[in-house]
Amino acid sequence: MFVSAATTWEISIKSALGKLQAPEDMDAIVEDEGFGKLPISLYHGQLAGSLPLLHRDLFDRMLIAQAQAEGLILITADANIAGYALRIRDPRA
Repeated sequence: MFVSAATTWEISIKSALGKLQAPEDMDAIVEDEGFGKLPISLYHGQLAGSLPLLHRDLFDRMLIAQAQAEGLILITADANIAGYALRIRDPRA
């Protein structure tokens, strides 16, 4: 399992805006829990930018691109993501 840099980026922004509470050192938590860290590459950025506009959330588009590029399953409850060519798993299932 991997945690994308896009995920911690989005969490940090929402935390700074007061929309959610998040731990200060997400990097250490990801490492302590044994998850891999998935950086954002130039290729990920290019792929995210070229995706069809089925979903307009920039963070989600990056996660889609990363999952496609790396052959990963994206864990999401967002039904809008199902329109893209990737494997998804609903965390509620």
